[in-house]
Amino acid sequence: MSHRITIFDTTLRDGEQSPGCSMNLEEKVRLARQLDALGVDVIEAGFPMASEDDFRAVHAVAREVRRPVIAALARTTRDDVERAWRAIEAAARPRLHTFIATSDLHMQHKLRKTRAEVLDMAVEAVRLAKSFTPDVEFSAEDATRSDIGFLCKVVETAIEAGATTINIPDTVGYTTPTEFERIIRALRERVGGIERAVLSVHCHNDLGLAVANSLAAVEAGARQVECTLNGIGERAGNASLEEIVMALYVRRDILPYSTGVVTTEIYKSSQLLSSITGVHVQANKAVVGKNAFAHEAGIHQDGVLKERRTYEIMTPESVGIKTNRLVLGKHSGRHALGRKLADLGYPLSRPDLDRAYARFIEIADQKKEIFDEDLTAIVHDGMRDVPEVFRLKMLQATAGSQKPSTATIILETEGREKVACAVGDGPVAAAYTAIDEITGFRGRLLDYSIRAVSRGRDAIGEVSVHVDFNGRTFTGKAASTDVVDASARAYLHAVNKALGLARALDAAETTAALQRLSEAADEPGRAEIQAAPAAEGPMRVVDSEGLVRLIHLV
Repeated sequence: MSHRITIFDTTLRDGEQSPGCSMNLEEKVRLARQLDALGVDVIEAGFPMASEDDFRAVHAVAREVRRPVIAALARTTRDDVERAWRAIEAAARPRLHTFIATSDLHMQHKLRKTRAEVLDMAVEAVRLAKSFTPDVEFSAEDATRSDIGFLCKVVETAIEAGATTINIPDTVGYTTPTEFERIIRALRERVGGIERAVLSVHCHNDLGLAVANSLAAVEAGARQVECTLNGIGERAGNASLEEIVMALYVRRDILPYSTGVVTTEIYKSSQLLSSITGVHVQANKAVVGKNAFAHEAGIHQDGVLKERRTYEIMTPESVGIKTNRLVLGKHSGRHALGRKLADLGYPLSRPDLDRAYARFIEIADQKKEIFDEDLTAIVHDGMRDVPEVFRLKMLQATAGSQKPSTATIILETEGREKVACAVGDGPVAAAYTAIDEITGFRGRLLDYSIRAVSRGRDAIGEVSVHVDFNGRTFTGKAASTDVVDASARAYLHAVNKALGLARALDAAETTAALQRLSEAADEPGRAEIQAAPAAEGPMRVVDSEGLVRLIHLV
């Protein structure tokens, strides 16, 4: 038996049935192209009978994406099968996927059909599908709650009718790994002609066992796994594609199976889906969550810094994430703090690190996460108020759907007012561009969030931003009843923090330079100071070679 596992992605069909995850035609085609890049073997593009929009989307995917098999779902009715075929007939590798429930519960209460009627419907649908394409998949809905004898009979009948893939769904996430393994083994042992079909599984996550059940089925002989990106799907979702693939990748020692998935495309695929649907991945989601490769506990951070494999069973790079994250918080240790400070340009001696760490713990007890400017403040004599190098005097912004937004900004600095006008995709973007023009300090916005801190139509909005200036991250916060005003003030807050740090670093460098010159002046002929330092502005220094140096004092 082959150890190659076919990855059947149903994000566009079953995944889209997750509340809030609907996609339009263009979005489905875009995601299908990424699934192609990801290397999945089969893309279930949709359920053409569900709506005209679904039909068009399936048809578009079948036309645009050529490498993978493109499957369309159909109930065991002539109308469903024929419409599904019309949707995918342009595909390079089309598959018709027909299904009917086989549990007594579903047959009695949903279908109101006898076992004999269900058998007949399955046979007719498979034969009809076979007349259109040699690639036919049959699914026994609610298989894990079906009578095993009847399930075996339905599967055998479907194979005789021409089905080349037999799917055993755990439709309501009811089974357990041990039980599911027994079901798969029973089918392989009791169904005549089972070797002529690929055995597939489709698990839901109602009990949180979808991935475990899928892997148990693989060990029992299943060679196709149906799954979705981020595990989206009906109710609690489907088996997560990324978890199944990486489980097989990481545990090849006990799961000696392979897939065609390009693992470095996993994170990109996950993020694209999240971007399209607006449904964010939970932070602690395995493989692709924000915290999947984040370490805060000191023991863990120390271990990872010494040898990544101590606390990482896979590398972030293997799934397309650039690097892991050492999150500084109250559980972090000296080693991680020292490494982070060194990365920021502050390599500390052990005594200095001990003092910094004591202050760090005090601050970490008050904050959920420590940012770069907090750390620099710790190094530079603790937390201080940020001086307002630039103060917002006036903001006027326009917005609308017909033209670009504009913003006019007046900032006050050193008793003078400076004005700038800018355009942007929105009033906030325009305001940020205008601020950059005045300050000459161009930041890269990493994160933007807004929340209401009061109630009513005149609620105060609090804006928080994380901005990167030359590789260092600064946070800014502000509140206002006008969200554009709050946004501008928050960004300016981050700018002032960055400028404050820049001035502090310049002062430190100047002090060190003067110290070096003073030491040199003690040696005859080495250097002479020609002008006394002023309170502000540059100091003019001439060394023994006559080179002029301007040292800017804060």
